[in-house]
Amino acid sequence: MMRSLFSAVSGLRTHQTRMDVIGDNIANVNTVGFKGSTVTFKDVFYQTLRGGSAGTQDIGGTNPQQVGLGVTLASIDVVHTQGAAQYTGNVTDLMIQGDGFFVVEIAQGTYAYTRAGAFHFDDAGYLVTVDGYKVQVVDNNGKLSDVKLPLKSDDSNIGGFKDESNNSPTQLDGPPQSVSIDSKGIIHIVDANGGHYQSYPLALAKFPNPAGLEKIGSNLYVKAPAAGNEEKGTAGTDAFANTIIIPSALEMSNVELAREFSDMIVTQRGFQANARVITASDEMLQELVNLKR
Repeated sequence: MMRSLFSAVSGLRTHQTRMDVIGDNIANVNTVGFKGSTVTFKDVFYQTLRGGSAGTQDIGGTNPQQVGLGVTLASIDVVHTQGAAQYTGNVTDLMIQGDGFFVVEIAQGTYAYTRAGAFHFDDAGYLVTVDGYKVQVVDNNGKLSDVKLPLKSDDSNIGGFKDESNNSPTQLDGPPQSVSIDSKGIIHIVDANGGHYQSYPLALAKFPNPAGLEKIGSNLYVKAPAAGNEEKGTAGTDAFANTIIIPSALEMSNVELAREFSDMIVTQRGFQANARVITASDEMLQELVNLKR
């Protein structure tokens, strides 16, 4: 069989995969916190028909003669550029401006990471994602824990809320009357008597190679070896000195439709070209078969 036939088949497969990625990007153009992906190709291996040789005093050198045998995927990389901000007016909607991910607990002691800050307080007072995963705060010792609004007067220091005046654990006088979140991810509440209390700051995590994280759906990522070792902290401190939390706003998808449609055209033409090579190879094989007639 002709080498061009198999090379073109590999081209069809890789261009189909690239179109799949483009389709997913466009489908998530309005998904909160979504990060688009890009596809790169690489050639596979070569059949050497004749090796190269060095020149001598009497004759010049020759180049190797090689025929390529197709294309394959080199990588599918997630692009972690900042998405645009959308104001929502909801105090529990949070956007990270800068590096890092929110930390959420998806199972006992198992954590995932997200840029989608569409949070809310559930019926028990926990700050959770749209799927009910608990958002984490980090205490002064770097330990992660859930954050929970005290909803009644007998809630005892649940959620790590402290009196702003003396920074000591306390009980509120009944459920909070108002809730706000500042640029460091600290939740502030005011009780019925005007007492002011605050939580530990929301936990953030960053990785040397965020593109190495694995997507698991629901706008969540989990740690993978390629991502490197995580670094936890809070907005405005240490490794997150240039990171702030914007309340009442969400980070939208970073997918650029102009780029996606341009890539779609290039991918479509590449697919068509490879299909044409298969057609031409088939016609040549047909001519070869007809030589016997």
